[in-house]
Amino acid sequence: MAHTRIRKFNTRDTYPEQKLDNDLCHAVITQAGKTVYLRGQCPQDLDTAKTIDSHDPVEQTHKVMQNIKQLIEECGGTMEHLVKIVVYITDVRHREAVYRTMGQYIKGVHPVSTGLVVSALARPEWLVEIDATAVIPE
Repeated sequence: MAHTRIRKFNTRDTYPEQKLDNDLCHAVITQAGKTVYLRGQCPQDLDTAKTIDSHDPVEQTHKVMQNIKQLIEECGGTMEHLVKIVVYITDVRHREAVYRTMGQYIKGVHPVSTGLVVSALARPEWLVEIDATAVIPE
């Protein structure tokens, strides 16, 4: 691991009724390096800014997480360097689907995470937005 993760846990233990499987932690300690702050990622293509043709929270979350992975890699890092995510969803009923999908991309990483239910995002068809911070060691 590139960073020290404090109090690692899995949401399967914290929220057993929600059938989640996300590796998270309560704190991340980084040592020197390059901090990368990503803009909130939405379900749109990074090159064209075109929203994907889906109103499914799983498909939207896949696109959001693919964008996060691609941007971290373009900055010279890997998902292992992810230290914090903030998840915005427009409907609490999508929480399990969004978090299960997101969990596939953060397995073994253990970032800190905050989740919020908001009334809307910048476009009405967007169901999820995730912003992320990574620290790439020197």
